[in-house]
Amino acid sequence: MITSAIDINTQVQAKGLRFENNLLHILLSDGREISLPIDQMEWLHWLANATPEQRARWTLEPGGFAIYWEDLDDGIEIKHVLSMQPLA
Repeated sequence: MITSAIDINTQVQAKGLRFENNLLHILLSDGREISLPIDQMEWLHWLANATPEQRARWTLEPGGFAIYWEDLDDGIEIKHVLSMQPLA
């Protein structure tokens, strides 16, 4: 019997996001929403320290593989969020 592993990281894309205080909610293409407490995650300190105006100015990278804040010159790759590993 032949089986193949499906890598969810290559199939799931970001579709949008919203902030609620210091929670970042990321809407995924499969219908899930992942919430990250940005003030409690060291690798997201740059986003926790951003102003509401800076947080609001984000873009999705083509294909939805990442979210980018040009004003902050930083972003989040969805595969890292799904694996909960910080960007190095």
